[in-house]
Amino acid sequence: MQNGSAGMVKSNGGFDVPCPQPDATMLSRLLKEHQAKQNERKELQEKRRREAITAATCLTEALVDHLNVGVAQAYVNQRKLDHKVKTLQAQAAQFAKQTGQWIGMVENFNQALKEIGDVENWARSIELDMHTIATALEYVYKGQLQSAPS
Repeated sequence: MQNGSAGMVKSNGGFDVPCPQPDATMLSRLLKEHQAKQNERKELQEKRRREAITAATCLTEALVDHLNVGVAQAYVNQRKLDHKVKTLQAQAAQFAKQTGQWIGMVENFNQALKEIGDVENWARSIELDMHTIATALEYVYKGQLQSAPS
């Protein structure tokens, strides 16, 4: 049991016996142990934080590298498409030019056929006129023969 005076305890016999006080060295040692444990925890926490940052950095780099591969492939594909589009445009322009030349040749051919048809019509017309003239001359000649005194 304790009485009101600090550091004194009453024994069963009623005498005051000095209570052992914590030694200053003991408190100092406990404080140092506590601080050492706290420092260990802080170091462990700092180590884990650095490891987490390193792991997050590695993960981020891996994700970016993975995405960059896809982006790089898309860029290469886009360049190939651009090249093919330019080639196709050049070929289409060449085809349009060649088609224009073919159309011109067909129009010239049609014009030549029309001219041949015109010449053929002219020749028929002349042939018909010549036939008419020949028939008239023959008629006149026969008429002269009949009217001539024999």
